[in-house]
Amino acid sequence: MKSLSEIDTVSKRASRAIGFSWGISEEVGKNMRMLEIFGLPGLKNLNDYYKSKKNEKFKNLKIISKENKFNDIKLCPIITGTSFLDQIKTLEILGEVIFEKIAYPILFLPFVSRASEIIGKRILLRLDDKEFLLNLNNNIYSNFFKNDILKLANNISIKFVENSDSFLENEWNELYKLSENTFVEENESLKKSGAGAGLTDND
Repeated sequence: MKSLSEIDTVSKRASRAIGFSWGISEEVGKNMRMLEIFGLPGLKNLNDYYKSKKNEKFKNLKIISKENKFNDIKLCPIITGTSFLDQIKTLEILGEVIFEKIAYPILFLPFVSRASEIIGKRILLRLDDKEFLLNLNNNIYSNFFKNDILKLANNISIKFVENSDSFLENEWNELYKLSENTFVEENESLKKSGAGAGLTDND
C-alpha cells in the first residue's frame, strides 16, 4: 500500500510534468492526500485526467461568478478549484454558485472542502445526482461510495450552509440544568483548602 507521503509527492511531480506551476502542483499533492484519506478515488481520477489532458483542451476558469456556463466547454477542475479557493470570501456572500461541465469533478472537490474550513461553514456540493456535505475539511458525508472515475459533472451547485445548533433550546436547558449539579458553592472551608492555601512566605 502506498503511503500518503508517496501519493502527495508523485501527484505533485506529475502535475508539474503535465504543465502546472510548482505552486499549483503542491496544492494537487495535498488534495490527493486528502481524497485518499477520505476514501475517495483521487489518484485514479487524477491519472485519467492527465491522460485526457494530452489530447483535449479544458478551460482555465480564473474569475468565478454566481453562474458559470460556457456552452460545451469543459472546465479544468484544478484551475477552477484554485480560483474558487482564492475567491471564497467573495463567493460566500452569493449564497450559491453554479457551474456547468466540470471535468473530473472529484479533483475539484478538495478545493471546496478546504474552502469550508476557511469560512468556517459547511458547504453542500452537488455533482449531478451526487451530494457531498463538506464539514470544515474534517469529514465528508456523501451518497457516492464507488471507486469510480467521474469524467464529467454537467450540473454543479455549491451552497453555503449557515451554522446552527443541531439541538433544541429546551434540550440545551435541560442538559445545562443537569450540569449544574457539579457546581460547588464556595465557602470558608473550601477557601482554606483550595490551591495555594496554607502556604507561608519564608522570605
